[in-house]
Amino acid sequence: MKKTLSLLLFSFIISSLGYSCQQAETTSIPNSVEERIERVENGIDAEGKKWTIEDRMEALKTPGVSIAVIQDFKLDWAKGYGYANIENKTRVTPSTLFQAASISKSLAGVGVLKLAQDKKVKLHEDINTYLKSWKFPYDENSGGKIITLYNLLSHTAGTSVHGFRGYRNGTSIPTIVQILNGEQSANNEAVRSHFPAGEKVQYSGGGTTIAQLIVMDVTAKSFSTYMDDEVLQPLGMTSSFYHQPSASQANLATAYLADMTEVTGKYHIYPEQAAASLWTNPTDLSKYIIETQLALKGASSKVLTQENTRLRLTPYKNDAGLGVFITSMGNAKYFQHGGANEGFRALYVGDFEKGNGVAIMVNSENNTIIRELLLTVANVYRWDGYEDSGIKLSQAQLKSFEGYYQAAFDAGKYIEIRTKDSKLMLRQHWDGEEILFDAQSELEFLNRDINFPLKFSKNSNGQISEVLAFNRDVWKRDDSFVPQIRKPIELSPAQLKVFEGKFRHRADKNIEVKIVANKNHLSITQLWDGKEMIFVPETTSNFFMKDNPYRAIRFNKDSAGEFTELIAFGREHLDKVK
Repeated sequence: MKKTLSLLLFSFIISSLGYSCQQAETTSIPNSVEERIERVENGIDAEGKKWTIEDRMEALKTPGVSIAVIQDFKLDWAKGYGYANIENKTRVTPSTLFQAASISKSLAGVGVLKLAQDKKVKLHEDINTYLKSWKFPYDENSGGKIITLYNLLSHTAGTSVHGFRGYRNGTSIPTIVQILNGEQSANNEAVRSHFPAGEKVQYSGGGTTIAQLIVMDVTAKSFSTYMDDEVLQPLGMTSSFYHQPSASQANLATAYLADMTEVTGKYHIYPEQAAASLWTNPTDLSKYIIETQLALKGASSKVLTQENTRLRLTPYKNDAGLGVFITSMGNAKYFQHGGANEGFRALYVGDFEKGNGVAIMVNSENNTIIRELLLTVANVYRWDGYEDSGIKLSQAQLKSFEGYYQAAFDAGKYIEIRTKDSKLMLRQHWDGEEILFDAQSELEFLNRDINFPLKFSKNSNGQISEVLAFNRDVWKRDDSFVPQIRKPIELSPAQLKVFEGKFRHRADKNIEVKIVANKNHLSITQLWDGKEMIFVPETTSNFFMKDNPYRAIRFNKDSAGEFTELIAFGREHLDKVK
């Protein structure tokens, strides 16, 4: 199904990268910027050999890359590679603008803290104190606990809606209130409580959208105007904006799917501005990173004071700060955030102490090169903590982590942890992707290639009980779970023919698929890009993907006994077009 369907909006979705972390060939940082650039451009370690950026982009089908590298609290260099638009052969330059996706939340967090710094809101007050055009409907899931701005920014509000799909250019765009209520043209469920605020971290773009509405209600300004006046312009991010670009806007990168198919309408529209709509480039993002680093030292206060910067970079629970995530790499600390919109991926990382950092953006859904470039920059610039930890656990210690873990935010999703050689292997049970992790301590593991941390916790009996993935997503161990082993069965042509027809997504009417019955399988074609997939029968109404049995669909009958509903990957609902 569509990428946003099959990946279920998990911001931490992973892929097997097939390369290993290697140290730079020299222990010193090159003296000249030209040599540092050359080392990065020609030093990507992947699949057992060295790659240039251009060769790696071609191999990974990545149209364009933009990167800015920070050293000693200053922009060291910024460059663009490949194409902003393939058809027009428009090259990426440092000024090309990309959608920052969830990196929008970092700058939005700065904006909300500026509002608190100006004493217009209090971070620990009930959000309904400030909401005027809509009120959050507390219910039994709220557990009698109020939700605060502090909760919203740290993803501890217990609110629903992990992320957003965006809307195609030219389609009806919902208002913020419609999005929060999940009504009319909104393609998300309503933003409501899943559990009482403050209990744990649950990543919620829905919560960030509530924060956006608070900014609008308190300031009586559009969110984009407030952010431009109070955050972007003071930071010197003069090329960046949160508003939806006009048709004449220059320097916009075109979004591309993983197979390099252009996204319909060139990019999606995200009215959830605080969560996903920032247009920027790595050069502008470097200004935000550097100001954060300087403000933390008390050497600058263009937007936030040192006190509020420290507050922002202090984890509330796990590693979730206020609009940022804090990662410890050895003895070094880094603040960071990634982003994933339709046809765009992005990442920034900055350290706490030495003024190092990087921002990378691509107009592709394949983020492999982002993680590879991060590791390459860290090696060339000798970032603290990116060397091998040297910690080895016994087989008995590793075995204690083995088992199945259920997502706290989606009861239908499981990951499997197994031992492989001296590492832990994580398998995503919905698509079969695997990734390996090295031990960092007795309870902490890391895949350095994609900077993906796992942190395990024990219960009162000393047994492994849960794992925190990517510093934000909690998975509970479930020893009662028995994985389903899928085996195809034979169905007659008549049994298969009843599923034929066109199906349309219930929330996003632009998403349609066509189903044709063939010899003991269904061919499902995505009508927006022509991609075809083969599904084989498991029962008379359940099918799984021939090439990936972890991905399954099922059909449901209506009151007349006809198969009119398709549920894809356990979550996405499509209805038969009559």
